[in-house]
Amino acid sequence: MKDHSSRRRARRIAIGTAVVLALAGMNGPALYRFGSEQYHQYKINRPEYKAENGHWDIVEFPKQYRQNTIHAALLHTGKVLLVAGSGNNQKNFDAKKFDTRLWDPVKNTIKKIPTPNDLFCTGHTQLANGNLLIAGGTKRYEKLRGDVTKAGGLMIVHNENPDKPITLPAGTRFTGKENGKTFVSKDPILVPRAKKVFDKKTGKFLRNDPGLGRIYVEAQKSGEKYETGTQDNYRVQGLTGADARNTYGIAQKLALDKKDFQGIKDAYEFDPVAEKYIKVDPMNEARWYPTLTTMSDGRILSLSGLDEIGQLVPGKNEVFDPKTKKWTYTKDVRQFPTYPAISLMQDGRMFYSGANAGYGPDDVGRDPGIWDLKTNKFTKVPGMSDKKLLETAGTVLLPPAQDEKYMVIGGGGVGESKKSSKKTRIIDLLADDPKFVDGPELEKGTRYPQSSILPDDTVLVSGGSEDYRGRGDSNILEARIYDGKSNSLRRVADPLVGRNYHSGSLLLPDGRVMFFGSDSLYADKANTKPGTFEQRIEIYTPPYLYRDSRPSLSGGQETIARGESATFASKHASSIKTARLIRPSASTHVTDVDQRSIALDLKKTADGVTVTIPKNRNLVQSGWYMLFVTDDQGTPSKAVWVRVP
Repeated sequence: MKDHSSRRRARRIAIGTAVVLALAGMNGPALYRFGSEQYHQYKINRPEYKAENGHWDIVEFPKQYRQNTIHAALLHTGKVLLVAGSGNNQKNFDAKKFDTRLWDPVKNTIKKIPTPNDLFCTGHTQLANGNLLIAGGTKRYEKLRGDVTKAGGLMIVHNENPDKPITLPAGTRFTGKENGKTFVSKDPILVPRAKKVFDKKTGKFLRNDPGLGRIYVEAQKSGEKYETGTQDNYRVQGLTGADARNTYGIAQKLALDKKDFQGIKDAYEFDPVAEKYIKVDPMNEARWYPTLTTMSDGRILSLSGLDEIGQLVPGKNEVFDPKTKKWTYTKDVRQFPTYPAISLMQDGRMFYSGANAGYGPDDVGRDPGIWDLKTNKFTKVPGMSDKKLLETAGTVLLPPAQDEKYMVIGGGGVGESKKSSKKTRIIDLLADDPKFVDGPELEKGTRYPQSSILPDDTVLVSGGSEDYRGRGDSNILEARIYDGKSNSLRRVADPLVGRNYHSGSLLLPDGRVMFFGSDSLYADKANTKPGTFEQRIEIYTPPYLYRDSRPSLSGGQETIARGESATFASKHASSIKTARLIRPSASTHVTDVDQRSIALDLKKTADGVTVTIPKNRNLVQSGWYMLFVTDDQGTPSKAVWVRVP
């Protein structure tokens, strides 16, 4: 009986084993993937792994608070401004649905902020008063050739009257002298008076140089027959007498070609305390994809962008005075591609890394160099590898800022090129003869790499894609930490979310790093399905936050002038090794010229530390900073906010 029972049990086990083996044979790949994923989750959540590589977590907002975040800035309140504008969605643009969110990463609360204009593809920078200056944005979405129904383009309006400017309203009609075709202006235009030119030696009058204005015009009716192929002079309908004689238009080809995005002149300050936008005077030039950066005197320099007719602003740079809230042109004229990575050096000159994002000829303004605004002298710096692959490259001022070393990371070819670079390049601007040298290579060619300075003087480099806008499912789910002391990149935990075009990263006051955005062109490897905008935020917790403890920092004065000292309490003063002032980021399109980490002189007391702010105002720009201290293990405190007046 016992033997009979044993045989039945053995038979059941054999049958069960056969069934399992059969199922495994049919579903082997799926079971393998399931097992691999389970093991991966186990591995990345182990305390030892986190302590060595850090950890990623996804933050997914409730549906009503999700948006296509294009721009993000850390405010001195500790909250993060998330700006979408129309979010690269023409339906939102047409409906005037413009979004901004204010996120508190500590409380994980979201607040909707009324958005006054389409701040999609604007420029921004931190101001000394703690506000965020925002300038430019979208006036019109691009139209591809097949979508353009009315011929149009640039009209240069001439005013030969030296005694008065002339204003032409939107809807002004221009009729060609030779072709007889009529085109209509889309916006009003003020054309300055002509300039009288005299011979300096004799004082005799030579001529009038006409005042010039640029305007976008399009045909009254749709169709190819309204296109023009050559230059023509255009009579301005509705003008009489001297105005009719002195005012005319000149246009080249007016056709059904692709029409690029157009920018706006509007500018605002976002007040982090009142939590609202405040309108300031508009720029002189409309700009879409501009860079805003702080100058030596504290004013803000606005560079590049596409103008109100969709053309690259022709080198007309301007500055914003935070005291008067007004814009004035600089004397210099220098053209850059859109979103140029340019920032202030310790001697007051500007450094342009050559990295940029988006639009511009491949032979204009692409060379990295040092720009003296006082003389308009631009000195090129040599040594850049993969020089033709700097579009969508990242640029970071390596910590500490006093060393004045910059790293340029990855990049790609101009426009929709498939080419991308694995290179990192480093330049020491304090060297007698500054030139780029190659740093450690990335594993893959990388467009749109994100880089965030960490309080321990390392840099987190993550994300990007091998191809333009992630084409061919080319997002790079890898992260590395760059250590300047060893000049090495160390692989750490992999991010969970792919990030390419329209993405960015910010260091938070608790030492973590947030990532936002990503706007893939396609959703599949074969490039057949349209992509969707990535609305999730992801947080990276670096390895230094998985140690047993972190130093404390509290108290102290909120305002510290350059050259002055302040004392802060800490229960771990004996183990504190460094102090850093880190400027809060304002990030978009792989461009974040605000971030910098400044080393402070440090003295320990029995129950705290005393830090001293450097005197150089070009190094320590006025405004709010996060003050971090780190211990002898490289573990940072939570930041204390301080203001440099």
